[in-house]
Amino acid sequence: MYRGLIGLLLYLTACRPDIMLVVCLCARFQSCPKKSHLKAAINMGLWFPSLSLSPIHLVGYSDSDFAGCKLDRKSTSGTCHLLGSSLISWHSKKQACVALSTVEVEYITISSCCAHILWIKQQVEDFRVKMSKVPLLCDNTSAINLKKNHIQHSMTKHIEIRHHFIRDHIANVDCEIKFVSTERQLADIFTKPLSKDRFYSLQNELGILNMHALS
Repeated sequence: MYRGLIGLLLYLTACRPDIMLVVCLCARFQSCPKKSHLKAAINMGLWFPSLSLSPIHLVGYSDSDFAGCKLDRKSTSGTCHLLGSSLISWHSKKQACVALSTVEVEYITISSCCAHILWIKQQVEDFRVKMSKVPLLCDNTSAINLKKNHIQHSMTKHIEIRHHFIRDHIANVDCEIKFVSTERQLADIFTKPLSKDRFYSLQNELGILNMHALS
């Protein structure tokens, strides 16, 4: 296990030169690692509490950073999904096209979040767990209204048709879009740089904990 962990960290140093020194120090003890070496290599990890401690419900968070890329002005989509209080799915990805407004950016991100919700629902159905009206939380009221209003053609005619599929799933009560304040938007951590306090706050809410404190 220790060798596999060090291998992953060595791969990560290709884009994280700040951890090169400590990873290489840990790599020197692969033949005979001790608990202290494993403790040094494992710092942060996801915490999955027992399902008996939290109800089984699914919720998705959707957020975006409008024109965040300075090179091509494309936006970044970020989503995460929690089953109970456990983070089970997340992604941060630059969108394929340049958006003309923050509404369009959020609209595309919500569609991506909905697609992930449908996939997760299909997986949990194998365990005979049925879900409907899964909350999809977004902090942009204009994008939420756009999902409900089929008449605003001037705002949607330039958006690719494939992003409009979410309207059918809202009608079929597969998911339900709700507003969440920016302060409670967990997907914010996947879309933009944040202040130190904000970053650590979201880290804790997502269940990313210091493994040393749990040992």
